[in-house]
Amino acid sequence: MKSDIHPANYRPVVFQDASSGAQFIIGSTVQTDAVITVDGKEYPLYVVEISSASHPFYTGKSTTLDRAGRVDRFQKRTAARAKAKK
Repeated sequence: MKSDIHPANYRPVVFQDASSGAQFIIGSTVQTDAVITVDGKEYPLYVVEISSASHPFYTGKSTTLDRAGRVDRFQKRTAARAKAKK
């Protein structure tokens, strides 16, 4: 194997799914200030909105994941347009 091909800050990082709480320890260079203790070891923590633990393709469950309220805003706009047409 070639030496010195990974960046200096390559280390194990815990990726945590925000909706399901699932945690994955993966080597990464992602920047984060949060830390978490898993199995007695402290790791940097990076929270993701969706992962294989909560994605409908992998779980087989159809759900709407909307943290920013985009679906509600869209429905309000379409209702207002329909009302304006009448």
